[in-house]
Amino acid sequence: MNIISTNRKSSYLYDFISKFEVGIQLKGFEVKAIREGNVNITESHITIKNNEIFIIGMHIGEYSHLGYANHNPLRDKKLLMHKYEILKIKSKFETKGFAIVPLKLYFKKGKAKIEIALAKGKKKWDKRETIKKRDIDREMKRSMKGN
Repeated sequence: MNIISTNRKSSYLYDFISKFEVGIQLKGFEVKAIREGNVNITESHITIKNNEIFIIGMHIGEYSHLGYANHNPLRDKKLLMHKYEILKIKSKFETKGFAIVPLKLYFKKGKAKIEIALAKGKKKWDKRETIKKRDIDREMKRSMKGN
């Protein structure tokens, strides 16, 4: 598994309920641009329209050897999932407070895959608690390393 891009901010903002590996419908030059690393998923989000799931705001830069300039870097891309998985996610997604978040983009057996998660937004005190826990763990590792 060759990880291309990760959404590190998502673990700070959300608690993950369940994770899914999904395919993504891309054009040829977009796949080549992703292989070059010209992709950013941190500002993207996922929505469901007509029982189809789309990723919106995923920026795929221009492929360096592209011969023509007809490229929309923020084009909405369809995600490939089984129908029963989409319906399972949709029932929770329509509940208030839930979101579908992209976690990482990678290649698996030559195919571009995105790991997405059904997530619930953290409150402000949850975020503070996460920071405190991370700082305590860091201090413990330092003290163990010093001994």
